Amino acid sequence: MHQESAVKWIASAAAVLLTAATSLPAHAGKTLETMKQRGALVCGVNVGLAGFSAADSQGNWTGLDVDICKALAAAVLSDASKVKWVPLTAQARFTALQSGEVDILSRNTTWTLTRDASLGLDFVGVTYYDGQGFMVPRKTKLTSAKSLKGVDVCVQSGTTTEKNLNDYNKSNDLKMKPVVFEGFEASVKAFFSGRCQAYTTDASGMASIRNKEASNPDDYVILPELISKEPLGPAVRRGDDEWFAIAKWVVFALIEAEEAGITQANVDKMKASTDPAVQRILGTGEDMGKLLGLDKEWAYRAIKAVGNYGEIFERNVGPTSALKLPRGLNNLWNKGGIMYAP
Repeated sequence: MHQESAVKWIASAAAVLLTAATSLPAHAGKTLETMKQRGALVCGVNVGLAGFSAADSQGNWTGLDVDICKALAAAVLSDASKVKWVPLTAQARFTALQSGEVDILSRNTTWTLTRDASLGLDFVGVTYYDGQGFMVPRKTKLTSAKSLKGVDVCVQSGTTTEKNLNDYNKSNDLKMKPVVFEGFEASVKAFFSGRCQAYTTDASGMASIRNKEASNPDDYVILPELISKEPLGPAVRRGDDEWFAIAKWVVFALIEAEEAGITQANVDKMKASTDPAVQRILGTGEDMGKLLGLDKEWAYRAIKAVGNYGEIFERNVGPTSALKLPRGLNNLWNKGGIMYAP
């Protein structure tokens, strides 16, 4: 790890958190206190998107978005299993967060100006840089999004996907015919039954859908063009700066741990490190937890529970996972990507 980078991360964390500590609203901390009283983090997730949030037949949840909530539970409640999972549709997700039904929304949700400014929520950060694309049956021999002129395209309503499709359609005069479905499952079933000649959503989601739903995934092709930028990440209710800071810096700690070479396997050994930056991250040196209202080992527990960001990516969506997605933009900034912690 570059010591200068690590020092900057710690200094940045301290400055932001100390500033927040002097300007918390009167009701700040309510989410954290409620969570401690109930003994569980309530996490809003997708109803089922392999690689991001999906439950097996025993009700065990896995995925990149799931691991973020497990890391938070480990940091705050000292136990990654203390999570109540609430599956949410695209239409219900924001209402669930606004109403207090969930403490955090970790559900492959795109960070947009409209959502950031008008829905009463704060995005914690970006946990997956994505983009919207198209999937078609291989037998159509279509090779480009620009070749989709006049085709029926299955799309889910209440998403940025629908808006992006309409914008792309209009700007390129493709005269595509959106076939809109309220539910995720309905849109997917319609596509694989032949109702539409193309399906559109985030590229990562299409890889998941193709792998899970297609009788033969090789019969379907994801076209190379991406028609939008889709920064996906968790969100919390606006107005509780303490909880916002905790969620944000847990995500940053997972990213910084990868850059520092701290893994789920070596995190205990790394506690013996004499590197001051590693000591601060793992709670063996200067106490950074008090700035968040947590103890010294909050980040240690998060990493111990789910690993660093790179491990989370690889396990759930990376080249060795079922989805086999390349790291791409989601690699660290010093490895060709754009992922880094402040």
